[in-house]
Amino acid sequence: MSTTPYIPPAVWQPVTSGGTFANINRPVAGPTHDKVLPVGKHPLQLYSLATPNGVKVTILLEELLALGHTGAEYDAWLIRISDGDQFSSGFVDINPNSKIPALVDRSADTPVRVFESGSILLYLAEKFSSFLPSDLAGRTETLNWLFWQMGSAPYLGGGFGHFYAYAPEKFEYAINRFAMETKRQLDVLDRRLSESRYLAGDTYTIADIAVWPWYGALVKNQVYSAAQFLSVHEYPNLMRWTDEIAARPAVIRGKRVNRTWGDEADQLPERHQASDLDR
Repeated sequence: MSTTPYIPPAVWQPVTSGGTFANINRPVAGPTHDKVLPVGKHPLQLYSLATPNGVKVTILLEELLALGHTGAEYDAWLIRISDGDQFSSGFVDINPNSKIPALVDRSADTPVRVFESGSILLYLAEKFSSFLPSDLAGRTETLNWLFWQMGSAPYLGGGFGHFYAYAPEKFEYAINRFAMETKRQLDVLDRRLSESRYLAGDTYTIADIAVWPWYGALVKNQVYSAAQFLSVHEYPNLMRWTDEIAARPAVIRGKRVNRTWGDEADQLPERHQASDLDR
């Protein structure tokens, strides 16, 4: 490890940083290769991977199907981000930001593209009038927590997770800085969940669906292997909420979609019909 202090140059130039996922980091947008995305038989076409952001959407879709919304049937196509699939021309047409998940709704004459996981959750909740309260106060509280997650998770994933688990070297300042913020976020959630069963009140909403794949996985040691480091036992209300949501059948199903790692029984790289999850 170098002990020479880093002095930023007058003009930044890209360098090879190393570390996990370094091969897909680039300073420009746009496609790297031409490829048409596949299209299945259902109106909803999802292009994703079972990362926390991807799992949000498959959980919501499975929850909608469990409620009887047959229009929520979907094809889930695997996007291997480590291989750069998100930089194909077809994917960039759906999401110019080249991040999963991305959704196309083909139920209307003109297909609708939806990108950013929070936007997809809101779109589907409004389309099917589910998991989003109709009263102004309940809707607003739900969106408060949805947008909280969208703003907070980059500190957890790109900040703490990167420097604690993925960076090529361990930097004490960076780990301490983002561990501090992650602990604060966990405390925010724990305090809220000491007041109510779910984040927006007594009703399970897209706010819970957005937050659980990130923070639930963190406290159950399923991402970054940092539960002991962060003393997650200090957040009993968050743990209670995490376990309750984890037991929901639709959550169990949604977690498997577009998954290519872990126990083979938990993997379902692509999903094109409900029976795929019964294998």
